[in-house]
Amino acid sequence: MEENKEVYIDTNVFIYAAISTRTKGEISKEILSRLENDELVGFTSTLTFDEIFWNIKKERGREDAIKAAKAFLHLPNLIMVDVTCDIITMSLKLLEKYAIDPRDAIHVACALSRGITTIISDDSDFDRVKEIKRKSLKQFKA
Repeated sequence: MEENKEVYIDTNVFIYAAISTRTKGEISKEILSRLENDELVGFTSTLTFDEIFWNIKKERGREDAIKAAKAFLHLPNLIMVDVTCDIITMSLKLLEKYAIDPRDAIHVACALSRGITTIISDDSDFDRVKEIKRKSLKQFKA
């Protein structure tokens, strides 16, 4: 991992940790464990809550989604970045500049608003944004 222990954590890390028993799930759990052990300080958007709940509800049902949402909200060393009008304005500028989805633009804007330039994600769309560096789960593990 990089010297800087502050990273932005994309939604897919939380989802893999909650529902995947394969390699991605194990690496994602390791990332969250590093939060718990004070090895990392993670940042993520308040939008992540919605994405976690929606995806897990779709895959596993409402009860599992509630359980995952509660676990997410109680993670230590995870700082939630509010999606403000300034974040949305920054997101629009990113959408004009890069071919990315609105939710990805919001995540990038949240990261940049806190001076975070590394995002842990398996979403390669973030590679289009030159203001941030994406670390895939495999790169994180390496």
